[in-house]
Amino acid sequence: MRRAVARVSLVAAVLALLGGCATAGKDAVDQGSEFTFVSPGGQTKIHYPPAERQKLANLAGESLTEQGKQIGLQNFQGKVVVLNLWGSWCGPCRSEADDLQAVQDQLGPQGVQVLGIDVRDSRSAAQDFHRDRGLTYPSIYDQAGRSLLALRGYPRSAVPSTIVLDRQHRVAAVFLTEMLQSELVPEVRAIASEPPA
Repeated sequence: MRRAVARVSLVAAVLALLGGCATAGKDAVDQGSEFTFVSPGGQTKIHYPPAERQKLANLAGESLTEQGKQIGLQNFQGKVVVLNLWGSWCGPCRSEADDLQAVQDQLGPQGVQVLGIDVRDSRSAAQDFHRDRGLTYPSIYDQAGRSLLALRGYPRSAVPSTIVLDRQHRVAAVFLTEMLQSELVPEVRAIASEPPA
């Protein structure tokens, strides 16, 4: 009986500690800390003011189109990066791809880079999707979900979803829904126009 009570107490203490860490990650953000996603309470569009942004580090993986080549945030230093989680099996991703390409075409000259993360997909289906839509922005092939480990606490079922990183690769906005060009361009342009930190 004592062991059962001790186990229950230990589990409760661990859960309280974890809950406290999640809350502290949102309310007492340190710009040097790494990004940890906190449930938005039903919101699908979340914005982080510069003083509350957390850095996203070590996001990388194998290129979808160039097998064996590694790509990641380290390739886009000083750029605003628009991360998009997608899959060729996802209906909204099919309609969103053209909008993301338009963001790349329109804002690329202003130091913006779209980077896809293809999830739960076969490489051949994803490559066909990429080629058939004439996408020029790169994607990480992440069937196993290893690259997504950098997005601590992020819901892996949120496909499509888009994360906009500022030039220091801190999370500036999260969109847990399909985004149109008309919605995404102003959001990304505003982040790209921010004064240097």
